[in-house]
Amino acid sequence: MKVGIIGLGRMGEGMSRRMMKAGIEVWGYRRNYAKAQESFEKGYVSGVATSLESLVQVVHNQEGMIGKAPGIFQLVIPAELVEETLNELLPLLSDGDIVIDHGNSNFKDSRKRAERLSKLGIQYIDCGTSGGVYGLERGYCLMVGGATGAVSVCAPIFRALAPGLSAAPRTDPYSTSTSAEYGWLHCGGPGAGHFVKMVHNGVEYGIMQAYAEGFNILHHGNLGSNYTKEGDAEVAPMENPKDYEYDIDCAEVAELWRRGSVVGSWLLDLTADVFRHDHDLSKFDGGVSDSGEGRWTLHAAVDLGVPTPVISAALFERFNSRHLGEFGNRILNGMRYMFGGHNVR
Repeated sequence: MKVGIIGLGRMGEGMSRRMMKAGIEVWGYRRNYAKAQESFEKGYVSGVATSLESLVQVVHNQEGMIGKAPGIFQLVIPAELVEETLNELLPLLSDGDIVIDHGNSNFKDSRKRAERLSKLGIQYIDCGTSGGVYGLERGYCLMVGGATGAVSVCAPIFRALAPGLSAAPRTDPYSTSTSAEYGWLHCGGPGAGHFVKMVHNGVEYGIMQAYAEGFNILHHGNLGSNYTKEGDAEVAPMENPKDYEYDIDCAEVAELWRRGSVVGSWLLDLTADVFRHDHDLSKFDGGVSDSGEGRWTLHAAVDLGVPTPVISAALFERFNSRHLGEFGNRILNGMRYMFGGHNVR
Protein backbone atom coordinates (compact mmCIF):
# COMPACT_ATOMS: atom_id res chain seq x y z
CA MET A 1 0.00 0.00 0.00
CA LYS A 2 1.27 3.46 -0.92
CA VAL A 3 0.01 6.83 0.36
CA GLY A 4 0.91 10.47 0.02
CA ILE A 5 0.97 12.67 3.11
CA ILE A 6 0.73 16.44 2.78
CA GLY A 7 2.13 18.15 5.84
CA LEU A 8 5.26 16.86 7.57
CA GLY A 9 5.24 18.74 10.85
CA ARG A 10 5.73 16.81 14.08
CA MET A 11 2.30 15.21 13.86
CA GLY A 12 2.63 14.36 10.16
CA GLU A 13 6.04 12.85 10.77
CA GLY A 14 4.73 10.76 13.64
CA MET A 15 1.84 9.44 11.56
CA SER A 16 4.19 8.61 8.70
CA ARG A 17 6.50 6.66 11.00
CA ARG A 18 3.65 4.58 12.41
CA MET A 19 2.37 3.76 8.92
CA MET A 20 5.84 2.82 7.69
CA LYS A 21 6.27 0.54 10.68
CA ALA A 22 3.10 -1.23 9.54
CA GLY A 23 4.55 -1.74 6.05
CA ILE A 24 2.84 1.17 4.28
CA GLU A 25 4.94 3.12 1.78
CA VAL A 26 4.62 6.80 2.65
CA TRP A 27 5.61 9.64 0.35
CA GLY A 28 5.56 13.12 1.81
CA TYR A 29 5.20 16.69 0.66
CA ARG A 30 5.91 19.90 2.54
CA ARG A 31 6.14 23.39 1.08
CA ASN A 32 9.52 23.77 2.77
CA TYR A 33 11.35 21.13 0.75
CA ALA A 34 14.51 21.39 2.86
CA LYS A 35 12.50 20.39 5.94
CA ALA A 36 10.85 17.57 3.99
CA GLN A 37 14.28 16.32 2.93
CA GLU A 38 15.34 16.27 6.58
CA SER A 39 12.39 14.00 7.35
CA PHE A 40 13.48 11.66 4.57
CA GLU A 41 17.09 11.60 5.73
CA LYS A 42 15.93 10.67 9.23
CA GLY A 43 13.92 7.78 7.77
CA TYR A 44 10.56 9.26 8.72
CA VAL A 45 9.13 8.93 5.18
CA SER A 46 9.79 6.56 2.29
CA GLY A 47 10.42 9.49 -0.03
CA VAL A 48 9.59 13.15 -0.55
CA ALA A 49 8.17 15.06 -3.50
CA THR A 50 9.14 18.52 -4.68
CA SER A 51 5.57 19.45 -5.62
CA LEU A 52 2.00 18.25 -5.26
CA GLU A 53 2.09 17.18 -8.90
CA SER A 54 5.11 14.94 -8.36
CA LEU A 55 3.54 13.55 -5.18
CA VAL A 56 0.41 12.55 -7.07
CA GLN A 57 2.47 10.96 -9.84
CA VAL A 58 4.50 8.81 -7.47
CA VAL A 59 1.45 7.69 -5.50
CA HIS A 60 -0.40 6.78 -8.69
CA ASN A 61 2.56 4.66 -9.79
CA GLN A 62 1.46 1.46 -8.04
CA GLU A 63 3.93 -1.05 -9.48
CA GLY A 64 3.18 -4.66 -8.72
CA MET A 65 -0.46 -3.97 -7.83
CA ILE A 66 -3.17 -6.17 -9.30
CA GLY A 67 -5.79 -3.87 -10.77
CA LYS A 68 -5.96 -0.12 -10.29
CA ALA A 69 -5.62 0.98 -6.69
CA PRO A 70 -6.93 4.42 -5.74
CA GLY A 71 -4.45 7.09 -4.84
CA ILE A 72 -4.75 7.96 -1.14
CA PHE A 73 -3.72 11.42 0.03
CA GLN A 74 -3.68 12.46 3.68
CA LEU A 75 -3.89 16.10 4.72
CA VAL A 76 -2.11 16.79 8.02
CA ILE A 77 -2.30 20.57 7.88
CA PRO A 78 -4.12 23.36 9.77
CA ALA A 79 -7.82 23.62 9.01
CA GLU A 80 -7.41 27.07 7.47
CA LEU A 81 -5.12 25.62 4.77
CA VAL A 82 -7.35 22.71 3.73
CA GLU A 83 -9.45 24.57 1.14
CA GLU A 84 -6.44 26.16 -0.54
CA THR A 85 -4.60 22.83 -0.63
CA LEU A 86 -7.62 21.02 -2.05
CA ASN A 87 -7.92 23.61 -4.82
CA GLU A 88 -4.32 22.86 -5.81
CA LEU A 89 -4.64 19.10 -5.40
CA LEU A 90 -7.98 18.29 -7.04
CA PRO A 91 -6.99 19.03 -10.69
CA LEU A 92 -4.18 16.47 -10.28
CA LEU A 93 -6.31 13.62 -8.94
CA SER A 94 -8.03 10.79 -10.80
CA ASP A 95 -11.42 9.17 -10.55
CA GLY A 96 -11.57 6.92 -7.49
CA ASP A 97 -8.84 8.68 -5.51
CA ILE A 98 -9.34 9.27 -1.79
CA VAL A 99 -8.50 12.36 0.29
CA ILE A 100 -8.31 12.04 4.09
CA ASP A 101 -8.48 15.26 6.11
CA HIS A 102 -6.82 14.69 9.50
CA GLY A 103 -7.12 18.35 10.58
CA ASN A 104 -9.67 20.02 12.84
CA SER A 105 -11.97 21.17 10.07
CA ASN A 106 -15.51 22.27 10.85
CA PHE A 107 -17.79 19.29 10.19
CA LYS A 108 -20.08 21.49 8.09
CA ASP A 109 -17.16 22.31 5.80
CA SER A 110 -16.33 18.61 5.61
CA ARG A 111 -19.86 17.79 4.49
CA LYS A 112 -19.61 20.39 1.71
CA ARG A 113 -16.19 19.12 0.63
CA ALA A 114 -17.36 15.54 0.48
CA GLU A 115 -20.25 16.56 -1.78
CA ARG A 116 -17.98 18.68 -3.96
CA LEU A 117 -15.37 15.93 -4.37
CA SER A 118 -17.92 13.18 -5.00
CA LYS A 119 -19.07 15.04 -8.12
CA LEU A 120 -15.49 14.71 -9.38
CA GLY A 121 -15.39 10.98 -8.62
CA ILE A 122 -13.13 11.52 -5.61
CA GLN A 123 -13.89 10.27 -2.10
CA TYR A 124 -13.39 12.57 0.89
CA ILE A 125 -12.88 11.17 4.38
CA ASP A 126 -12.94 13.45 7.41
CA CYS A 127 -10.78 11.93 10.11
CA GLY A 128 -10.72 13.72 13.46
CA THR A 129 -7.31 12.81 14.86
CA SER A 130 -6.39 13.09 18.53
CA GLY A 131 -2.96 12.34 19.93
CA GLY A 132 -0.81 15.27 18.88
CA VAL A 133 2.94 14.93 19.15
CA TYR A 134 2.55 11.96 21.51
CA GLY A 135 0.71 9.92 18.90
CA LEU A 136 3.90 8.39 17.53
CA GLU A 137 4.34 6.37 20.71
CA ARG A 138 0.78 6.18 22.04
CA GLY A 139 -1.09 5.92 18.76
CA TYR A 140 -3.81 8.22 17.46
CA CYS A 141 -7.51 8.16 18.33
CA LEU A 142 -9.29 8.37 14.99
CA MET A 143 -12.88 9.56 14.48
CA VAL A 144 -13.74 8.78 10.86
CA GLY A 145 -16.53 10.05 8.63
CA GLY A 146 -17.24 9.20 5.00
CA ALA A 147 -18.58 6.61 2.60
CA THR A 148 -18.28 3.01 3.78
CA GLY A 149 -16.39 1.85 0.69
CA ALA A 150 -13.68 4.49 0.97
CA VAL A 151 -13.31 3.91 4.72
CA SER A 152 -12.90 0.17 4.11
CA VAL A 153 -10.13 0.82 1.59
CA CYS A 154 -8.32 2.99 4.14
CA ALA A 155 -8.81 0.63 7.08
CA PRO A 156 -5.14 -0.55 7.00
CA ILE A 157 -4.08 3.10 7.46
CA PHE A 158 -6.40 3.57 10.42
CA ARG A 159 -5.24 0.32 12.02
CA ALA A 160 -1.62 1.41 11.64
CA LEU A 161 -2.24 4.80 13.23
CA ALA A 162 -4.56 3.72 16.07
CA PRO A 163 -3.25 2.73 19.53
CA GLY A 164 -4.40 -0.89 19.34
CA LEU A 165 -6.39 -3.19 21.59
CA SER A 166 -3.89 -3.09 24.46
CA ALA A 167 -4.20 0.69 24.94
CA ALA A 168 -6.98 0.29 27.52
CA PRO A 169 -8.59 -2.57 29.48
CA ARG A 170 -11.52 -4.05 27.61
CA THR A 171 -14.94 -3.05 28.94
CA ASP A 172 -16.29 -6.50 28.10
CA PRO A 173 -13.42 -8.98 27.68
CA TYR A 174 -15.80 -11.70 26.47
CA SER A 175 -17.34 -9.81 23.56
CA THR A 176 -16.08 -9.60 19.99
CA SER A 177 -13.71 -6.65 19.71
CA THR A 178 -14.71 -3.68 17.56
CA SER A 179 -12.59 -1.13 15.72
CA ALA A 180 -13.34 1.39 18.49
CA GLU A 181 -11.47 -0.83 20.93
CA TYR A 182 -8.44 -0.60 18.65
CA GLY A 183 -8.71 3.20 18.66
CA TRP A 184 -10.58 4.07 15.47
CA LEU A 185 -14.25 4.27 14.57
CA HIS A 186 -16.26 4.87 11.42
CA CYS A 187 -18.68 7.32 13.05
CA GLY A 188 -20.98 7.76 10.07
CA GLY A 189 -21.29 9.54 6.74
CA PRO A 190 -19.48 12.68 5.57
CA GLY A 191 -18.79 15.11 8.41
CA ALA A 192 -19.45 12.58 11.19
CA GLY A 193 -15.77 12.18 12.04
CA HIS A 194 -15.15 15.88 12.44
CA PHE A 195 -18.47 16.26 14.30
CA VAL A 196 -17.35 13.73 16.92
CA LYS A 197 -13.87 15.30 17.08
CA MET A 198 -15.42 18.74 17.57
CA VAL A 199 -17.37 17.53 20.60
CA HIS A 200 -14.28 15.65 21.81
CA ASN A 201 -12.41 18.96 21.90
CA GLY A 202 -15.31 20.70 23.60
CA VAL A 203 -15.20 18.06 26.33
CA GLU A 204 -11.45 18.62 26.53
CA TYR A 205 -12.07 22.34 27.18
CA GLY A 206 -14.30 21.46 30.14
CA ILE A 207 -11.91 18.92 31.67
CA MET A 208 -8.92 21.23 31.35
CA GLN A 209 -10.84 24.12 32.90
CA ALA A 210 -11.89 21.98 35.87
CA TYR A 211 -8.28 21.00 36.54
CA ALA A 212 -7.14 24.62 36.22
CA GLU A 213 -9.78 25.90 38.64
CA GLY A 214 -9.13 23.14 41.17
CA PHE A 215 -5.39 23.74 41.25
CA ASN A 216 -6.02 27.48 41.48
CA ILE A 217 -8.01 26.96 44.69
CA LEU A 218 -5.18 24.84 46.11
CA HIS A 219 -2.60 27.43 45.03
CA HIS A 220 -4.44 30.11 47.04
CA GLY A 221 -5.09 27.85 50.01
CA ASN A 222 -2.75 29.91 52.23
CA LEU A 223 -4.35 33.35 51.73
CA GLY A 224 -5.47 33.33 55.33
CA SER A 225 -1.88 33.29 56.60
CA ASN A 226 -1.25 36.98 55.96
CA TYR A 227 -4.84 38.14 55.95
CA THR A 228 -5.63 41.40 57.72
CA LYS A 229 -9.29 41.93 58.43
CA GLU A 230 -10.17 45.57 57.88
CA GLY A 231 -13.40 47.43 57.50
CA ASP A 232 -13.95 47.51 53.75
CA ALA A 233 -17.29 47.96 52.02
CA GLU A 234 -15.78 47.01 48.66
CA VAL A 235 -14.76 43.40 49.30
CA ALA A 236 -16.60 40.85 51.42
CA PRO A 237 -14.24 39.83 54.26
CA MET A 238 -12.89 36.32 54.67
CA GLU A 239 -15.07 34.84 57.41
CA ASN A 240 -12.34 32.79 59.12
CA PRO A 241 -8.82 33.33 57.72
CA LYS A 242 -7.41 30.51 59.86
CA ASP A 243 -9.36 28.06 57.71
CA TYR A 244 -7.00 28.90 54.85
CA GLU A 245 -3.44 28.62 56.09
CA TYR A 246 -2.38 25.63 53.99
CA ASP A 247 0.80 25.66 51.90
CA ILE A 248 -0.25 23.10 49.32
CA ASP A 249 2.35 21.90 46.83
CA CYS A 250 0.31 21.69 43.62
CA ALA A 251 3.02 19.71 41.83
CA GLU A 252 2.90 17.01 44.50
CA VAL A 253 -0.90 16.97 44.46
CA ALA A 254 -0.81 16.44 40.70
CA GLU A 255 1.50 13.46 41.22
CA LEU A 256 -0.77 12.16 43.98
CA TRP A 257 -3.95 12.40 41.93
CA ARG A 258 -2.33 10.47 39.09
CA ARG A 259 -2.26 7.37 41.30
CA GLY A 260 -5.53 5.66 42.10
CA SER A 261 -7.71 8.77 41.94
CA VAL A 262 -10.94 8.91 39.96
CA VAL A 263 -9.77 12.21 38.43
CA GLY A 264 -6.60 10.68 37.00
CA SER A 265 -6.17 11.12 33.24
CA TRP A 266 -3.62 11.76 30.53
CA LEU A 267 -4.34 15.49 30.83
CA LEU A 268 -3.43 15.26 34.51
CA ASP A 269 -0.23 13.43 33.51
CA LEU A 270 0.62 16.38 31.28
CA THR A 271 -0.19 18.82 34.09
CA ALA A 272 2.19 17.02 36.43
CA ASP A 273 4.87 17.14 33.74
CA VAL A 274 4.38 20.91 33.36
CA PHE A 275 4.79 21.40 37.12
CA ARG A 276 7.92 19.24 37.09
CA HIS A 277 9.61 21.39 34.46
CA ASP A 278 8.28 24.77 35.67
CA HIS A 279 7.03 24.57 39.25
CA ASP A 280 5.80 28.18 39.33
CA LEU A 281 4.53 28.16 35.72
CA SER A 282 6.69 31.23 35.10
CA LYS A 283 6.99 30.69 31.34
CA PHE A 284 3.22 30.99 30.82
CA ASP A 285 1.35 34.31 30.71
CA GLY A 286 -2.13 32.88 31.34
CA GLY A 287 -3.63 33.84 27.99
CA VAL A 288 -5.35 30.73 26.61
CA SER A 289 -6.24 30.44 22.92
CA ASP A 290 -9.20 28.63 21.39
CA SER A 291 -8.80 27.13 17.94
CA GLY A 292 -12.48 26.95 17.01
CA GLU A 293 -13.80 23.56 18.10
CA GLY A 294 -15.14 24.89 21.41
CA ARG A 295 -17.14 27.59 19.60
CA TRP A 296 -18.44 25.10 17.05
CA THR A 297 -19.51 22.75 19.84
CA LEU A 298 -21.60 25.54 21.38
CA HIS A 299 -23.07 26.40 17.98
CA ALA A 300 -24.16 22.77 17.62
CA ALA A 301 -25.55 22.75 21.16
CA VAL A 302 -27.66 25.84 20.40
CA ASP A 303 -28.85 24.34 17.11
CA LEU A 304 -29.84 21.12 18.92
CA GLY A 305 -31.19 22.81 22.05
CA VAL A 306 -28.78 20.82 24.23
CA PRO A 307 -27.54 22.46 27.47
CA THR A 308 -23.74 22.67 27.77
CA PRO A 309 -23.02 24.93 30.77
CA VAL A 310 -19.58 23.47 31.54
CA ILE A 311 -18.22 23.71 27.99
CA SER A 312 -19.75 27.19 27.64
CA ALA A 313 -18.08 28.43 30.83
CA ALA A 314 -14.75 26.89 29.80
CA LEU A 315 -14.84 28.65 26.43
CA PHE A 316 -15.81 32.02 27.92
CA GLU A 317 -13.04 31.73 30.49
CA ARG A 318 -10.57 31.40 27.61
CA PHE A 319 -11.93 34.66 26.21
CA ASN A 320 -11.50 36.22 29.64
CA SER A 321 -7.93 34.95 29.91
CA ARG A 322 -7.09 37.06 26.87
CA HIS A 323 -8.49 40.19 28.58
CA LEU A 324 -11.49 40.33 26.24
CA GLY A 325 -13.71 41.08 29.23
CA GLU A 326 -11.64 44.02 30.44
CA PHE A 327 -13.76 46.73 28.81
CA GLY A 328 -16.93 45.26 30.29
CA ASN A 329 -15.30 45.15 33.72
CA ARG A 330 -14.45 48.84 33.42
CA ILE A 331 -18.10 49.54 32.70
CA LEU A 332 -18.98 47.66 35.89
CA ASN A 333 -16.43 49.78 37.76
CA GLY A 334 -18.02 52.91 36.36
CA MET A 335 -21.58 51.94 37.24
CA ARG A 336 -20.66 51.01 40.82
CA TYR A 337 -18.75 54.26 41.23
CA MET A 338 -21.65 56.34 39.90
CA PHE A 339 -24.47 54.75 41.89
CA GLY A 340 -22.62 54.23 45.15
CA GLY A 341 -19.31 56.03 45.08
CA HIS A 342 -17.55 52.65 45.24
CA ASN A 343 -13.80 52.70 44.84
CA VAL A 344 -12.16 51.14 41.82
CA ARG A 345 -10.30 47.91 42.49
